[in-house]
Amino acid sequence: MKRLPSSQRPLPGEFSVSEFDLISRLQEIICNPPGNDTAGCVVGIGDDGAVLSVPTGKELVVCTDTLVAGVHFPLSTHPEAIGHKALAVNLSDLAAMGAGPAWFFMALTLPAEDGKWLDSFATGMAGLAEKAAIVLAGGDVTCGPLSITITALGLVDQGSALVRSGAVPGDLIVVSGKPGAAAHALKKLSGGETPTTLDLKALEYPEPRLDLGRLLCGMATSCIDISDGLVSDLGHILRQSGVGAEIELEKLPCPDSLRTQALEDRLFLQLAGGDDYELCFTFPSGLVHELPRLSRSSGVDLTVIGAINDRKSLEFMTSRGERYEPGLTGYRHFGGQNVVES
Repeated sequence: MKRLPSSQRPLPGEFSVSEFDLISRLQEIICNPPGNDTAGCVVGIGDDGAVLSVPTGKELVVCTDTLVAGVHFPLSTHPEAIGHKALAVNLSDLAAMGAGPAWFFMALTLPAEDGKWLDSFATGMAGLAEKAAIVLAGGDVTCGPLSITITALGLVDQGSALVRSGAVPGDLIVVSGKPGAAAHALKKLSGGETPTTLDLKALEYPEPRLDLGRLLCGMATSCIDISDGLVSDLGHILRQSGVGAEIELEKLPCPDSLRTQALEDRLFLQLAGGDDYELCFTFPSGLVHELPRLSRSSGVDLTVIGAINDRKSLEFMTSRGERYEPGLTGYRHFGGQNVVES
C-alpha cells in the first residue's frame, strides 16, 4: 500500500473541518492513491458504495469490531495507538480465519473537530494498513462520543478457512506469544501505575498474527484469537467442536512482567485478562514436528499448553497432576469485564 509523499499532504490543522474534509483527510493518509486498483478495489471512496473484485478460486472472509472510548481503551490513550488498535483487532480476526487482508471499511464517530488528533489517529492506522497490505475502501464519519467501527475483508482459498468447529480428541492445544501482558498493562493503568514498555506495547499496539494464520490453513483443525481471554475463547472452540480440553498450567508461556506475581493474580491475567491478540489453535498430534517450522516462518513463539479430549469440559492441571479450579471466564461486553464466577 502506497502513501502520498509528505510534501503532498496538508499539514495538521490546515484544513477546514467538515465531514467531507475529514473523509478526504483520512483518504489521503490511509488509502492508496487514486487509480491504483492492484488490490482489487475497482471503485473505492467517492461513490455510494465500493466495488470489489474477488479473484477466482477465493472466498471472502468478513469481520467487524467496534471500539468505544472508555470501554475498549482508556480515555488517555494516544490517538496513534487508537488508530493502530482499531484496525489490529479486525486483522486479528482475519488471522484466526487464515485469511489474507484485502479491504476494510471504517465508521468513525468523533466528539469534536481536532485536526491534529485525526492526523495522529490516521497515521497509526495507516502504518498497520501498509504493513498488512489492506486498503481502506470506504466508510462514514459522524459527530458523537468517540467510537470506531471497522469491517475488514480478507481472502482465503475456497474451502480452506480456519473455523472453530474442527477440534477432535487427541489434538494438541497451541497458543502463540505470551498471554497476559496486555491485561497486566491495563491493570497497572487502572491503578494509576506505569506499565512496562513491553506490556504497554502489547495493550496499545497488538500485532495481528496474519502470517501464522495463513500458514495454519490446511494444518490446524480449529483456531480463534484470544482477545476475550484464553478461557472464554477456547471455550468457544470446545462448544462448537463438541469436545473438552485439559490445560497444563505450567506450560502456559509467561510474560516476564508476570513472573513475580502471585499465582492467582498471574493466572487471572493470563487466562481471563483479555486484549491478547494471539491465536489459540488445535493441531493434530501427528504433526507436532511441524510446529518449530511454523514458529520460524511466522516469527512467533508457539507453545503446546494442553490437549483436546472427549469429556466436554475445560480442566486445568498443575505440575503435580492436581486439578486447579480458577473460577474464571473472560471479557463480557454486557455484565462487566473479567468476571469471576463462584
